[in-house]
Order: sequence, then structure tokens, then C-alpha cells
Amino acid sequence: MTIGFRIRSRPRAVDRQWVEKFRQLPVANVSDSMHRLYGGGAQLRPMHRDGKLAGPAITVKAPPGDNLMLHKAIDMAVEGDVIVVDAGGDVTHALMGEMMLAHARGRGVAGFVLNGAIRDADAFLEMNVPAFAVGVTHRGPYKNGPGEINGPIAIGGMVVMPGDLVLGDADGVVVIPVDDVAEVYERTAAKHAAENAQMDNILAGKHKPTWFNDALAKGGCELPSEA
Repeated sequence: MTIGFRIRSRPRAVDRQWVEKFRQLPVANVSDSMHRLYGGGAQLRPMHRDGKLAGPAITVKAPPGDNLMLHKAIDMAVEGDVIVVDAGGDVTHALMGEMMLAHARGRGVAGFVLNGAIRDADAFLEMNVPAFAVGVTHRGPYKNGPGEINGPIAIGGMVVMPGDLVLGDADGVVVIPVDDVAEVYERTAAKHAAENAQMDNILAGKHKPTWFNDALAKGGCELPSEA
């Protein structure tokens, strides 16, 4: 195989039970449970209407504005897969549009994370396949390659390996390494339950936080007597 122009088999993938468990949890809580170090950055925004993204990753590395390997990744995907593409964040040419999205939906692809642009934005809203991208343009893609499938990629500091669990909601995208899903789920479920209890107290008027006064005092901030 030639580095930069090769396709690998995915060696493993996160078990589908974790996909359904994490689908019930907010991405923000998942991110907090990983010390906020595994997110794809604020540039990845939802292009679909609503709903969660969750599934094991097929990774694609592509030249800016070229979708040859993205076509092949859709062909290789099994039902429930999420295709994650690093195309350098370029928004000059779209990586995919309405017809590719319809084909992917028919094959059961669970969604997309594109470090690049889409086109036919109305179709993404109508079909509502979870998809995140960094922009929209009417200019179509090239189809020449090179590129790679199922190797390591990175988007905005978020490293993605094939088979990792990819999650997305209105707040953005995170990835959970396949070996860490059990630990992260336990931490996230506990955090989510604690926040639900805190929200109940807020709505009942019982929440009276004072931690910030300690932080202000520790920093040497002078407070007026009535504060």
C-alpha cells in the first residue's frame, strides 16, 4: 500500500450497546467527563434539522474539496456507521450533497462529520441524517484522490481512530476512544444524574450556590460589605 493513497480494513469497532447507551446522554456531559480534551472544535456545526449522532467511526483523510475516498467509504460502511472526514477544513468545494446523502441514508449510514463543506443544504435539513460540517458552498467536489480510509485522523485537535465512538448533538461533536467507553459512560451517567438533581433544585428555588465567593476570596478580590 502507498502511504497517502490506501484503504485499510477497520480492525475493530465499538460495541453497538454503547452506541445506544451514549445516545441518551448530552455531548456536553460526555466532554466534561473526558476533561474537555476530546472535542472537534466549535467549527463543526450541525447541518441536519435535529437529532443525535452516534456510531462507530469510519475515518477518511482526503485532499481539500475531493470526495473520491468519501464515495468509497459510503460503499464500505455497514448500517450504523459514522463517516468522519478530514479534508483540511477547506470550504471552497463541497465534499457531498443531496445525492450522496440519499445514497448513504439508503445504506444505513448513521451520519457524517466533515472537516469541509456540504452543498444542497436544504436536502440535509429535509433528510435529517445527522451531519456536521464546517461550511456550505454551491461549488461541487473533485473526484481524483488521493486519500486514505481507516487510518488515524484529527479534526480541531480531536483524534479519531477507526472504530471509535463518535457522538454529536446541537453543541458539537466528541469522540470516545474505543478502549475507554465503559469508564467514560460511568462518569458521564453519574454527572448527568447529578445535574438533573441540581436542575430540580434550581426549579424549586432551593439552589443557593456560594462556591464563587470562595474563589473570589482565594484570588484576593475585595467585596463590598453587602455582597
